[in-house]
Amino acid sequence: MYTRLAMFETYHAWRGEQDAGKYEDIPGFCKSASLEEIRHHGYVLTPGRYVGAEVQEEDDEPFAEKMQRLVAKLREQQTEAARLDEAIWKSLKELGYDG
Repeated sequence: MYTRLAMFETYHAWRGEQDAGKYEDIPGFCKSASLEEIRHHGYVLTPGRYVGAEVQEEDDEPFAEKMQRLVAKLREQQTEAARLDEAIWKSLKELGYDG
């Protein structure tokens, strides 16, 4: 995810403003489309047509191993969520809001 500062700097670089740095297209973030490209797409201005998707890093982890790891992480997070829910309800009850 790009910060507001990155968006601000990119916009000013795209406009060619001094001290803004050099503009460059970044897949999944920004693209300076030519009028010919826009014409080719029937003047549809949906950003995804031009910007595309962010380049993804290669994932060498086998699917079965990845799913095991992710399911284990999900179980940990669900256990923690239940613990936090219980703590919240306990605090609410102590304050007299036990619904």
